[in-house]
Amino acid sequence: MAELGYDGKVAIITGAGGGLGRQHALLLAKRGALVVVNDLGGSIDGSGTDASAAQKVVDEIKAAGGEAVADHNSVATPEGGAAIVKTAVDAYGKVDIVINNAGILRDKSFHNMSPDLMNPVFDVHLKGAFHVTQPAYLIMREQGYGRIISTSSAAGIFGNFGQTNYGAAKMGLVGFTRVLAVEGAKFNIKANAIAPLALTRMTETLMGNLADKLGPEEVTPIVAMLAHEDCPVSGNIFSVGGGRVANVFIGETQGYTKPGHTLEDLRDNWDAIMSQDGYFVPGNLADETGVFFEKLK
Repeated sequence: MAELGYDGKVAIITGAGGGLGRQHALLLAKRGALVVVNDLGGSIDGSGTDASAAQKVVDEIKAAGGEAVADHNSVATPEGGAAIVKTAVDAYGKVDIVINNAGILRDKSFHNMSPDLMNPVFDVHLKGAFHVTQPAYLIMREQGYGRIISTSSAAGIFGNFGQTNYGAAKMGLVGFTRVLAVEGAKFNIKANAIAPLALTRMTETLMGNLADKLGPEEVTPIVAMLAHEDCPVSGNIFSVGGGRVANVFIGETQGYTKPGHTLEDLRDNWDAIMSQDGYFVPGNLADETGVFFEKLK
């Protein structure tokens, strides 16, 4: 079968000065995409800037025969997001792909969490995806084509100690992705999310003996697949790392139905509420609401 390519497609990749974003940029550019390498060049906690981070990746891409431009705007403000999209339009005339990858960490157990730890994480991960994607989405909507990939995390989907700020922002991206999938469907805009396990600057102290198996290059193929015009799904989440790719889904049990139920009814039927036998996976709000209608007939 023919190799998948991105000739003429314009991709914005945030946080692409290193780690996962750099790998995404290198692969898409190698396969023909025109890439906007966005990176503020800050530290892991989001402080500071370094314009050379994005430029180094652009230089790598060009040395390999690809095409890319650097962008140093912050995703954390609406103005920054609009400026990133403007960089793409000024350089290449359109936007086909947005990969929301920029991220920072400010971990702390919940009883010690403070606004200065919470707000910047929300600003970069969750609001940052809004700020970059919305102006790009307007272009995608007009041209009848787009691919949006956001970087979620198992810390949000499944929970992780010391990361209420990060986990909440990352689970927020799941909701963001699901709604974009619904709204974008008739415009051939597909939105998906990944929950990666990879050795990057943000995780290098956590991986232990598995580090050599968790290179960021093991994450990029699923991102590239979701960014391709042949992507078969929208509104999905994929767990990925070390060569493993798995679909993560949100299911619902059959539950217990009794209009007018009491507290005691719930106590006495708790096993039925919790039983995963016969669970289903709603595709959207209408699917889930339809189950209520069916049960309440």
